[in-house]
Amino acid sequence: MKPEDNRPVKPVRKISSLKWKRLFAKKWFFPAVYLAAAALILSLVWWYQGAQDSGVTKPNTGLEEIELQQEPHPGEDAEELKSPLAGNADAEQTMGFYDESGSEKSKEASLVQYANTYWPHTGIDFARKDGKTFDVVAAMSGKVLRVEENPLTGHQVEIQHPDGWVTVYQSLSDVQVKQGMEVAQGEPIAKAGRNNFEKEAGNHLHFEARKNGESVNPDRYLKNNDE
Repeated sequence: MKPEDNRPVKPVRKISSLKWKRLFAKKWFFPAVYLAAAALILSLVWWYQGAQDSGVTKPNTGLEEIELQQEPHPGEDAEELKSPLAGNADAEQTMGFYDESGSEKSKEASLVQYANTYWPHTGIDFARKDGKTFDVVAAMSGKVLRVEENPLTGHQVEIQHPDGWVTVYQSLSDVQVKQGMEVAQGEPIAKAGRNNFEKEAGNHLHFEARKNGESVNPDRYLKNNDE
């Protein structure tokens, strides 16, 4: 045996440890590790999504799956306001809605005189030229909210509709619906009659449209739907 063979052999573990320390000292080492880890995570995410798309059974999370559906735009599929007159009514509008933004002439024509006082007209009136009665129909489908006889406005019907709409029919006779009934658009609900508030109007229909409790001009919606 040669003398140099008696020299102690360096442990392999120490050599390996020194190499790792040198490797850690490299500036590019840790960024490279981060990039490799990120690539691995992205690969796992892509694989998992691909497994879901191909019908692989998902782990039971205890939560129900909810299908996301595109909500329709307001009014997209809603029923539009139609005329409260039956097809054979042969009636025409005799008084309009009192609109604060309207002209002085239109506002003056939309005032009702009662008990020596002028009252803004909160709806639109329909009547026949010959003064005869005519059939009144539901302007939209809905549920009959109220049927009553008012000392001033006569027999009246209120129908509730989706999206905060309520239609009001006053000065009626021969009412054919009851509270709680479901009615379809165009279904007969009564006939035009008389009332004390607009006594000079004779047989007529007073029609109102309310949105979230506020009276709106029905003409705006009826005219838009006729276009």
